[in-house]
Formats: sequence, structure tokens, C-alpha cells
Amino acid sequence: MNKDLPHYVVTERDREVLAAIQGGLPLDPHPYAVIGRTIGMGESEVIECIKTLQQNGIIRRMGVIVHHRPLGYQANAMVVWNLADNELEIFGKQASKLDFVTLCYQRRPHLPRWPYTLYTMIHGKDRESVLERVETLRSLAPTDKVDFQVLFSSRRFKQQGARYFNRKQQLLTTAATQQSHFTL
Repeated sequence: MNKDLPHYVVTERDREVLAAIQGGLPLDPHPYAVIGRTIGMGESEVIECIKTLQQNGIIRRMGVIVHHRPLGYQANAMVVWNLADNELEIFGKQASKLDFVTLCYQRRPHLPRWPYTLYTMIHGKDRESVLERVETLRSLAPTDKVDFQVLFSSRRFKQQGARYFNRKQQLLTTAATQQSHFTL
């Protein structure tokens, strides 16, 4: 939660909305109306709840997860960077502005075996196009001798957004509020 925001207490209705949207929005012209029907809320109530959760830092962003291979993007790589603390933030902000960088985040290193502190994901039509993008990104590095590794994916097991409730909890929460019957 954002430190600048006052403490917000998540209500049971908030939890219902979060559980309902975590699996993605329905492909419908009015997805919030569909969600509202499943949890006993109106479309405008769902939208207002989401706005409140965003304003209070509970939901930081909502986005689309694209399965890139069916769209012709056959290669992707996680590029990991070993950067000094004073270089990390500047380079991370520059990297995150590039349209071909789809993820950019910091993690603690696990020394001595894994010194990398910044992670960037790049997708491309093929390995060569990804490597070209890596070179563009590398040109922004604070030094020519920056330590980085390009880790190409070989197989996808799962791709989804964040989950805050498991399926059973989601269905139980929905069932309890609607008195509906679900098959688990």
C-alpha cells in the first residue's frame, strides 16, 4: 500500500470484487456488470469499489496479459543485471520507459552465486530481434562493462496475473454472499 495514503480497511465487499477480478475480466462489452451479477452487486458499485481500491493503493494497476506466441512473438528473455545501488534506479527507470521492456523490477541478490539486482523481460518475433533489443537496452547501462545475462525461455508452464485468493476461497466467498451453489 502507498505510504502516502491513509490506512484503508479492506471490506468484505472489496474482497469479493478482488476475488472476482483476479482471474481476469470477462470478454463482454460490460465486464463489470457481468462480475457484479456473479457477486450480487451492480455494475456501478463494482466500478466504484475498484476505483476506491485503486485510490487507496490496494490495486496498483490493472492490465492485459497477452499470450505472445499466438501473436507471432516466438522468443522472450529475462535479462538480469548486476548493478550497483546508485546505478540501479536510474537504469531501471530508463529501461522501464522502453516499449519493448514488458517487466522491469528489482530483487535482492543472492550472493555469492547470484549477484543480479534488476530484471527486465523482452519479447520478440525471434531470438535475433530479442538480442537486438538487449543491445539497445545495454547501451543505456551506466558502464560498457555491465554484468548481465540473457535468459531465454524454453517452455511456458503458466502465464497469469497476480492471485490473492485460491479458487476454493473465491468460490466459497461468492457462494456465501449469494447463497449460490457451486461445484468445487
